[in-house]
Amino acid sequence: MGHSTEMDSESPGDGRPPNRPSLETNVENRPTHIAIIMDGNGRWAERQNQPRIVGHQNGAISVRAITEECARLNIRQLTLYCLSSENWKRPQEELDFLMHLLQEYLVQERDLMVENNIQLRIIGRRDRLPDDVLEVIDQSLELTANNTGLILCLAINYGSRAEIVDAIHHIAHQVKKGELQVEEIKESTVSDHLYTCGMTDPDLLIRTAGEMRISNYLLWQISYAELWITEKLWPEFGVYELHQAIQSFASRDRRFGGLKRVVKYSDRSLPSENKAPKC
Repeated sequence: MGHSTEMDSESPGDGRPPNRPSLETNVENRPTHIAIIMDGNGRWAERQNQPRIVGHQNGAISVRAITEECARLNIRQLTLYCLSSENWKRPQEELDFLMHLLQEYLVQERDLMVENNIQLRIIGRRDRLPDDVLEVIDQSLELTANNTGLILCLAINYGSRAEIVDAIHHIAHQVKKGELQVEEIKESTVSDHLYTCGMTDPDLLIRTAGEMRISNYLLWQISYAELWITEKLWPEFGVYELHQAIQSFASRDRRFGGLKRVVKYSDRSLPSENKAPKC
């Protein structure tokens, strides 16, 4: 597990450092898929003596900066933990604002996604999301479906245990109907029934705010992901910190149980197109 060395004097934390650091890593050593647990919006607001919703607003600024940079660096996929299935325990006022912010973000960022050839995908259960939010989500999914650049995957009303349970239900239903034999069930069978079907697993998992836990996020998919933790709160996380995480990733010897580094960017099985998976 990696832990960042903070360099506050060089990183203003707004996603736009005055002197953008050069990323001194070869493309083949960079992660293909970065997943981020965006933590600390509320704590950031409290430190500024502001309401929690101000922290969420500033967190959205970091989302835009990191998304643009990942697209610029030709990262294949960025998956962001936006709303967990446990977050519904929060005050209703905060939840209402988060739904409004999500709608606003998706509408405002459509031009950015189109201009940067970004394809949007969503993972998580739809059942608790308001109809107006689902309408905006579906419009953005349709608008970006044929884009072939960065895949921006937003985990909304997402919980990894629920995802695995849903996958088991689907597999059991296939077995019951005689479409699948128990002996045929393999790891790939489970993967093909997860919300992330058709996506590569994350190579790098970043968590902000210094917390040392996974928080029910992509439990199946991060089995071999490199972890990088920073004390920075999410609204403080910018391009500089993203580069730190990527450089840390590039310096590691990923053996996958073997004796030497065997995985390179060019060796990974990447879809030739960003078509939404038919799973």
